[in-house]
Amino acid sequence: MTKADKIRGTEEAWEKGGQLGNDIEYAAVASPEVHKGVEDALAMQMISIRLPKSVIESFKALAALEGVGYQPLMREALMRFADGEARRVLIEVAERHKKEKACRKDDGKKAA
Repeated sequence: MTKADKIRGTEEAWEKGGQLGNDIEYAAVASPEVHKGVEDALAMQMISIRLPKSVIESFKALAALEGVGYQPLMREALMRFADGEARRVLIEVAERHKKEKACRKDDGKKAA
């Protein structure tokens, strides 16, 4: 299914307490094996988080402009942030290590 083939009304049906997601008729519990298989295949973990409504609305607006869902957009933003922070920390550690190495080298020259 392409973005163009999206079923009309599904977003409202999920988001606004419509029949999808809230109606027991449309719900089924997956077996533990199926659940584990899906989780392993996606390499994702479901979490629960409270966010300000304004943040969610901003992501929904941005997602609409990009033609994607707001939750995948949030996931992408979090992954980008985590990757950027990891790089920043690694650079800081490398710079600190370089300075410490230079100090040890200078101390060795002074002792000689």
